[in-house]
Amino acid sequence: MGRAVRRSDAGRGRLLAVVAAGVVCGLVLAGLLRWSDDASGPAAPASSRPAPAPPGEPAPAGQAREVLRTWDAARAAAWRRGDTGALAALYTPGSVAGEHDVAMLHAWNQRGRRVTAMTTQVLDVRVLEREPGRLVLRVTDRLARVEAGDVVLPSDRPSTHHLALRRDPRDPDAEWQVAWVLSRAG
Repeated sequence: MGRAVRRSDAGRGRLLAVVAAGVVCGLVLAGLLRWSDDASGPAAPASSRPAPAPPGEPAPAGQAREVLRTWDAARAAAWRRGDTGALAALYTPGSVAGEHDVAMLHAWNQRGRRVTAMTTQVLDVRVLEREPGRLVLRVTDRLARVEAGDVVLPSDRPSTHHLALRRDPRDPDAEWQVAWVLSRAG
């Protein structure tokens, strides 16, 4: 019996290590990437005070938080379903962030693993740029909870990063997609 417990603990430890590695590597809004693929790259804020939101675009921090909440919920749902197509649709075509996230989910699927719960806690949002169809944010967040079956990972520490979201400016109902993520210290 003691031997079976050790195997179970070892298996659980391996699962925890795989889940932890996947979360660290795969979570976009938890500082998952270095530089990305937007040709214009992240721009410095034009001023300390953002301009009013154009029609059909989110207002500063409050609505930017809602954009992130909606995006995070869709991402968590794709991970729970193991749906790489739905996950890829949350990113602009060719997004390095998206490629990494989809590759991580694919690897999980190949191993028969499934995230059963994922919660990101957004601690701070600053709108750096806003124009029709484009939103650049400085976000401080943390992965508050991830479960893979009966394994619950410890929460991670807050991280700060810049990210750009895009959508079709002609369609106010279009979903926001992540174009790039740049991790920042502090």
